[in-house]
Amino acid sequence: MVKRYLNVMPLDDVLVLLSREFPCPPSTETIPLEEASGRVTASPLFGNYSVPEIHLAAMDGIAVVSEETKDAAEQHPVTLRTVARVNTGNVVPPGYDAVIMIEDVWEADGNYTIRKSAAPWQHVRPAGEDLAESEMVMPSRHRIRPHETGALATYGITGLDVITVRVGLVPTGSELIPAGTRPAPGQVVESNTVMAKAMLDAVGARCTRYPFVEDTPEKIRDAVEKAVKENDIVIVSAGSSAGTKDFSADVIAELGEVLVHGIATKPGKPAIIGKVDKKPVVGLPGYPLSALTVIREIILPFLRNYGLAVPDHEVIRATITSALPKEIGSDEFVLCTLGKVGGRWTVSPQSKGAGVQMSAVRANAYIRVPRESEGYNAGDEIDARLMVPIQEAETALLVTGSHDPVLDYLADLLRPEGISLISTHVGSMGGIIALKKDECHAAPTHLLSPDGTYNTGYLQKYLPGTAVDLICVAGRQQGVVSKSGLSFAGLPGHAFINRQKGSGTRMLLDYGLKQAGIDPSALPGYEREVTTHIAVALAVKSGEAEAGLCVYSAAKALNLPFVPVAQERYELAIRREHAEDPRVRALIKAIRSNEFRSILSELGGYDTSETGSLRKVR
Repeated sequence: MVKRYLNVMPLDDVLVLLSREFPCPPSTETIPLEEASGRVTASPLFGNYSVPEIHLAAMDGIAVVSEETKDAAEQHPVTLRTVARVNTGNVVPPGYDAVIMIEDVWEADGNYTIRKSAAPWQHVRPAGEDLAESEMVMPSRHRIRPHETGALATYGITGLDVITVRVGLVPTGSELIPAGTRPAPGQVVESNTVMAKAMLDAVGARCTRYPFVEDTPEKIRDAVEKAVKENDIVIVSAGSSAGTKDFSADVIAELGEVLVHGIATKPGKPAIIGKVDKKPVVGLPGYPLSALTVIREIILPFLRNYGLAVPDHEVIRATITSALPKEIGSDEFVLCTLGKVGGRWTVSPQSKGAGVQMSAVRANAYIRVPRESEGYNAGDEIDARLMVPIQEAETALLVTGSHDPVLDYLADLLRPEGISLISTHVGSMGGIIALKKDECHAAPTHLLSPDGTYNTGYLQKYLPGTAVDLICVAGRQQGVVSKSGLSFAGLPGHAFINRQKGSGTRMLLDYGLKQAGIDPSALPGYEREVTTHIAVALAVKSGEAEAGLCVYSAAKALNLPFVPVAQERYELAIRREHAEDPRVRALIKAIRSNEFRSILSELGGYDTSETGSLRKVR
C-alpha cells in the first residue's frame, strides 16, 4: 500500500504547535567553570565571599586617619603622627580610613608631611566594593559570556548548574555505515546524526547518538522506546517519508501520537512531529539538506522554549543574481553564496538538491522564500540569512564562471590572508554575464572565438566600454577522457557526458565537432550536462558514460586515460574598477606565487609560461 502524508502543516503553525503541546521543562547539569562560556545558568549564582574581603589600598602611599589631616593646606603643612606605608593592593590596617598618594607626601627622617587634607575612604577599596558575600552574581537563564568566567573565578565559583536538554538521536536504515568506511553500492555513510549532534551541542544540548537501527518496525520501536525513557527529546533520523521502508510514523503512532506528518517546507517536507510519553519525537528526513532545514528551522528554535540560548541568523539585504521561482504553498530554503562587490551585497543561489551536501559546505548564507511568494526575479532586493559571522562574509571573494580544480587550490592559498574564495560554477558565459552585471569579483573564462583567440572577443562584445583585466591562470589541456583511450574523432557512437551550455568546454567541443564535420546527434548523451570537469571524469569512471571532454587534471585525479584535444587559455576576467580591492590583489598575488606554479606542475596538464600575466581589454 502506498503511504500518504497525514497532513502538511505550515512551518509557523508547527512552531506554535510545539509550544502548545510540550511544557519544555529543562534538564540541568553541573559543569566546571572552564566549560561555562556560552551556557545558560539554571539558577542564580552567588558570591562565596566578599571581594575584597578587607579594606585595600587603591594607590601607593600612606594610610592615615582622615580626621588628623583636616587642617592640612598649602600654606599650612601638617606632619602626621599616625601613618602606615602601603602599596596598591595592601591591606589598610585597622583604624586607618584613607590613603594619600606618595606623590602628595613629603618624607624626612621618618616623618610624613602633607599640604592637602584627605577625605574619609579616599583611595581605599572598601570591603565588598566589587561584591559582598552572598550577593547575587548572575540570575538564572543568563547566557555566560567568555569574559564573565574570570569574574566567576574571582568570586569563588568553580562549578555551576546550567540548563541543558537531553536529546536522543536514533539513526535508522539498513544501508547505514559509519563515517570512515568507504560505502559499497547501496550503502550510505550516516551523517545526519553527526550533523545534528554538532548543531545541538553548540547551543548547550546534551546529545546521545544511539547505534544504527535496521529498517524493521520492531527494532525501530525498541530503539525509540529506549531513547524516550532516557531523553527529553528524541530525533529519529530517516524513515520519515512515505516509502515502503519508512516506518517512523507508524512506530511513533504505535508508541504515542503523530501530531504532524508533512511540513510545508522545501526541503524538509517529510518531517514528523510526534508525542510519546508527553515528550516530543521528531522524524528527520533522510536527505542531508532536508535534515539540516528541519534542525535549523524547527528543532533549534524549539530549544529556546527550554531556556537554551539559540542565536538568530543575522539578516543582510542583498541583490539576488538569478531568478528563483517557486510554487505558492511552502516555505522554501535555498543555500547561497553571499559577498560584497563594489560595496553592494549580492547573493547567488546554490543547487537545490536535498542530497547535495557540498552546497552546504560552499554556502555562507541562505534564503527563505515565504510560502505565499512565487519566488524572486534576478535583481530583486531580498533578505539573506548569514551562516557565518558578518566579518567572514565581508571577506568573501566571489569567483563566478568556468570551473577548474585549481580554483580550490587558490582558495586554500588565500585562507591565511583571511579571504574566503567562493566559486560558483556557471560556465564561462555565465561568468561573463555575472561580470557584466557586476555580481562577482572575478570570472574564470576560456571562451574560444571563431578566429581561434580566447576571451577578448567575448568581453568586447558583452562588456563594451568596460575596462577589464585578464589574469592568466594557465594554459590548460582539454581532451577526451575515457576508459579506452578514445580520440576526438572516435567519439561518434559512444555514450557521452557533456558540460553545460555556455561553458567554455562545451564551446570547445562544438567548435571541434564542427571542424571535424561531426553532427552532435552522433554522440549519444550529448544533451546530458554536468557543471564540473571532475563530474565528467566521474561519470566516465562509474560507467554512466563512455567519454567526455575535460581538463587533464580531472582525468589524472581519477586515473583515467586522456587524449589531448587543445591547449586553451584559462583566465580570470576582472573589472578594472575592482583591481585595488584587497581581495582581488591577494588573488592575483596568489596566482603569481611560486607555490601556485608548483601546484599546477604537480597537478599536470597546465602550461605555466603565461601564469600571472596581464592582458588589458580596453
